Parts: sequence; structure tokens; C-alpha cells
Amino acid sequence: MEEFITKDDLRQFGLLMANTVRTAVAEALELKNTDKESEWMKSKDVRRLLDISAGSVQNLRTSQKVRFKKVLGSYYYNREDIHKLFL
Repeated sequence: MEEFITKDDLRQFGLLMANTVRTAVAEALELKNTDKESEWMKSKDVRRLLDISAGSVQNLRTSQKVRFKKVLGSYYYNREDIHKLFL
């Protein structure tokens, strides 16, 4: 028995493949974004996460309870240290 592939079959196959690729790319980008969560958090992100004041964040820094870096006048705090302290 012979089977023929029609133009409509090819169109449907193309649409299916395009949708499959689109879904795979979206999932890969989502995984990349969650895996690539920054190791360092800005002060405002720490304040928002912990619902604390700027002074409290400064106290964490000066008491050396969390690691930090100062880059061009902005402080960045180690995400792992913050999570260990409060979460």
C-alpha cells in the first residue's frame, strides 16, 4: 500500500516542529534564568527580601555577619549568607 505525503501534511509537521522548538527554547531560557541567580544581592534587594531598614543592612555589614563587596559606591551582599542568617 502506497502512502503519499501531501503539502498539508508537511505544513502540519512544520507547525508541530516549530511549536516543539519554541517550547524547548522557552524551557531552556527559564532554567538558565533560575540557575543563574546571582550570588550577590544589592542592598535594596536585601532590604526588600528581609523587610528590614537600610540601617539594619549596614549593621549586618559592619558586624561582618554577611560577606559584602563595594562596587562603584554600591554594596552587594552574599546571597548564601543572607539565606543562612534569616531564611
